Amino acid sequence: MSGHSKWATIKHQKGAKDKARGKLFAKLIRQLEVAAREGGGDLDANPTLRTMYTKARASSVPMDTIERAIKRGTGELEGVVYESVSYEGYAPAGVAVLVEVLTDNRNRTASDVRNIFTKNGGSLAEPGAVSWQFSRKGVVVAARSASEDDVMTAALDAGAEDIVDDGDSWRITCEPHDVEAVRAALEAGSIDVESAEATMVSSTAVPLSTAEDAKKVLRVMDALEDHDDVQNVYANFDIPDAILESVEA
Repeated sequence: MSGHSKWATIKHQKGAKDKARGKLFAKLIRQLEVAAREGGGDLDANPTLRTMYTKARASSVPMDTIERAIKRGTGELEGVVYESVSYEGYAPAGVAVLVEVLTDNRNRTASDVRNIFTKNGGSLAEPGAVSWQFSRKGVVVAARSASEDDVMTAALDAGAEDIVDDGDSWRITCEPHDVEAVRAALEAGSIDVESAEATMVSSTAVPLSTAEDAKKVLRVMDALEDHDDVQNVYANFDIPDAILESVEA
């Protein structure tokens, strides 16, 4: 099992408690605006916007706030224009890191991201240095209370490619455009869905065999995720459950 996937799931489950609601709302609102600007404000015709809308509602973002964000994105209301930029780098132990940001000041954000890597024992890399290891996939996490047969029956017909037992949940991978179909199929089968999103999955993994290495890598991840402009952070580390649990403790 991928330690990074396990960590990402834990972060998702703890997110609403561990992060200030205002910071979480700001990131979701920014994602809504960009999705609406790039694909229009119709949820049915814009699957990216529909996914962002679902995430925002799940995080209790008020409907009027969501609607204003979409209108800013489509130009119906005036707002800041955000630019989508990706940065690549290395965390300690040679872990590859891919950072996605939405910013209204590319120079400021680039400097901030570089400083985060440097201060935490990592380094910013040239474009293309690590991105070749990642591909975009849909990842749906379902409650472990459902049986594997039930999950397979519901998810495979909807486009699921693989189902992995993550211990306390099922992790289903699919093509990004099938995320909502897989989510809907699971929910139609009365299977609780904990998260569903398009994400970046690495083709390689760097094993972290000590708690010290794990702490160093997670420190970089946390610092990057805490930046207001950073929307997503992906990495290719693999931490054994025992070490991950000791780090959490």
